[in-house]
Amino acid sequence: MFISVLDLFKVGIGPSSSHTMGPMVAASAFLQDIRHYIDSNSDTKNYHVRCTLKDSLAYTGVGHATDKAVTLGLHGYLPNTIINENMDEVHDRTWNSKTINISDDISASFFSEEDIIFDTRNSLKQHPNGLVFELLDDSGGLLLSSTFFSIGGGFISTLAEIDSVEAPIAAEPSSAYPYPFDNSDQMLDMSKKNKKTIWEMKLANELENLPEEILNLELDKIWNAMKTCVEKGLTTEGILPGGLNTKRRAKQLNESLENDKENAGSSDWLCAYAMAVNEENAAGHMVVTAPTNGAAGVVPATLYYYYKHKAASQEQIRQFLLSAAAIGGLIKHNSSISGAEVGCQGEVGSASSMAAAGLCAARGGTSEQIENAAEMALEHHIGMTCDPVKGLVQVPCIERNGFGAVKAYTASSLSLRESGEHLISLDQCIAAMKRTGLDMSTKYKETSLGGLAVSFIEC
Repeated sequence: MFISVLDLFKVGIGPSSSHTMGPMVAASAFLQDIRHYIDSNSDTKNYHVRCTLKDSLAYTGVGHATDKAVTLGLHGYLPNTIINENMDEVHDRTWNSKTINISDDISASFFSEEDIIFDTRNSLKQHPNGLVFELLDDSGGLLLSSTFFSIGGGFISTLAEIDSVEAPIAAEPSSAYPYPFDNSDQMLDMSKKNKKTIWEMKLANELENLPEEILNLELDKIWNAMKTCVEKGLTTEGILPGGLNTKRRAKQLNESLENDKENAGSSDWLCAYAMAVNEENAAGHMVVTAPTNGAAGVVPATLYYYYKHKAASQEQIRQFLLSAAAIGGLIKHNSSISGAEVGCQGEVGSASSMAAAGLCAARGGTSEQIENAAEMALEHHIGMTCDPVKGLVQVPCIERNGFGAVKAYTASSLSLRESGEHLISLDQCIAAMKRTGLDMSTKYKETSLGGLAVSFIEC
């Protein structure tokens, strides 16, 4: 199994990697499917496009802007390209359009408010984040149908792929890489045998596909995007969109800490930095999947704290990202990072585990200490539900990222003061998370049908 650091950390837009970025990528892929179909079947001139959202995407799609993401994707936008656009202008133009351009001389009718269907009755057994796209002729006859699944972190799978991929993710065979670890036990054995750190092994694997100069440039871009998210969130005020009237708090919290540094502890700063990122995510602005958007604040906050307060070097920042990606890849391969699949333990829990490992590595921890830090951070998120109020990635998501960063920092600090020996391995903890997710009611897996989502009463 090989999952690149550049796949786990992707620059995109909020508020959700699985409910916004994934559907946008899927819609763009279907646009390509249409073009291939028309190239081979040019007899029809009047086309109509329809999209049906299933299960979790149907229940919380409006709050997560899934409908807007599908619209953008069908108009040819992708998460990494739209960040350079005027978001409000693009949203208004595409949402109100009644056609999509297939080519220079061919278009299809598509009106978002009528042609995106929220289907909460008919489930797809393969995954709770399903999208069914259809191309129809002018009499309503089906010409083409494509089913996609948004499997977390902005990744998608087709119907043909979903049953043959693991966790589910289409990863490259590990045998093609110099350090092919598929679990943490293998990772530790290879580290000991080859006298290499986790980040050194991850780096060697990455260099099979990219020159080191290019990889470092891409890692630096990821860090700069994370840094931008934190700093933009720390300087922005206002009310977040969606109807909850959630007030941005990170700017005021940061100013309070700056004015009282003697009494400001690491937990205070970490919460401010994480909340800053997730307020940006909730606003639909640029974030980095780390490994998801709902958990986008944990890794950047932990890394930003180390950079801002402990003067982390560029090399330490890269080591952090590589180590975090190594752990994130194991979790995604052996369990899931999708809230719709396993609850928030798979999102904030995974992010906290990755951040703990990255920080421990940057601080000079051994491979055993890094694995211990990752396990501790994940362990204390086991059972965490995903129950966003009104389907918005705001409550409890924004604060929850702050607490995830605090747990990551605590796990890193504790592991560095010990030998790395511990009772429950990271592999066992990942397996426990997966079993817990399978046992968890769908009410608590990003459907907003249980927990805090139904405890909140609007007056």
